[in-house]
Amino acid sequence: MNSVLASIFSADFLFSVIRITTPLLFGALAALVCNRGGVLHIAFEGSMLTAAFCGVVGSAYSQNLFVGLLAGCAGGVGIMLLMGYFNLMLNANRVLTGIALNTFATGGTIFFLYVLCDDKGLSTSLRSLSFPNVELPLIKDIPFLGTVLSGHNVLTYFSFLAVIIVWILVFKTPLGLRIRTVGENPNAAASVGINVIKTQFLTLIIGGLLASLGGIYMSMGYLSWFARDMVAGRGFMAIAAQNLGGAMPLPTFLAAFGFGIANALSNVLQTLNVPAEAVQAIPYVATLIGLAAYSSSQKRQKVLTETGKK
Repeated sequence: MNSVLASIFSADFLFSVIRITTPLLFGALAALVCNRGGVLHIAFEGSMLTAAFCGVVGSAYSQNLFVGLLAGCAGGVGIMLLMGYFNLMLNANRVLTGIALNTFATGGTIFFLYVLCDDKGLSTSLRSLSFPNVELPLIKDIPFLGTVLSGHNVLTYFSFLAVIIVWILVFKTPLGLRIRTVGENPNAAASVGINVIKTQFLTLIIGGLLASLGGIYMSMGYLSWFARDMVAGRGFMAIAAQNLGGAMPLPTFLAAFGFGIANALSNVLQTLNVPAEAVQAIPYVATLIGLAAYSSSQKRQKVLTETGKK
């Protein structure tokens, strides 16, 4: 037990929290943008999984990281555009469409994995590339802090930068104003000349790019290969994180970091004599607790608002 506590209160644990938080943060920022644009859905899981697969295949066949990045983004954004086509153009049910696209991504990646690698589980036979880790000058030499902050994958550092980029995009640019206007009241947006459908598709593309980076990190940063179902519910955790964060960048980042702690904790506790299924359930239990707390606070706020009106 003492060794477990020592592991939790260590620089290596915080390092692993940051690593694990990266895909959650990208996904949560994608959900935030889509929520602000009024097109929040549940297909982030499929978008991240498709991006993870396409990134590996693109880098393996081109031996170029940039091509892998483009291929991954194309795959992830493609799922988002399909979501937009079915939901915005054909008025299909958003939840059912999201379930269908997630299932399509799971089955499709396994099918093409078998076609390309003759394996339904891993892409290790492909010589795919990975994004490099970066040692931070000066910071790497600081005791404890250097161990925590330095040596992460370049996409991890970009995920932190993405929090600021999303804040500027959503709250400080004309495009962000259009996205928020369409999300809050599409009829009012249309009355002032904003093309609602075009803006919602742009929102989905931006969300798709962010979700894709989360998927690409999974297969070209966190790991160096693609594994079936490797996103493992992170798309749903991302939605929960942005809900807990109230669709605001900094609170969403903190919520994603909290889920990252839960995931890292489950990894540490696997060293104890505890059933693996119980330990692996910790992140999902944390997600349910977080959503319950969020729903409770929203309900209480609604009651207070209605009481105040009376």
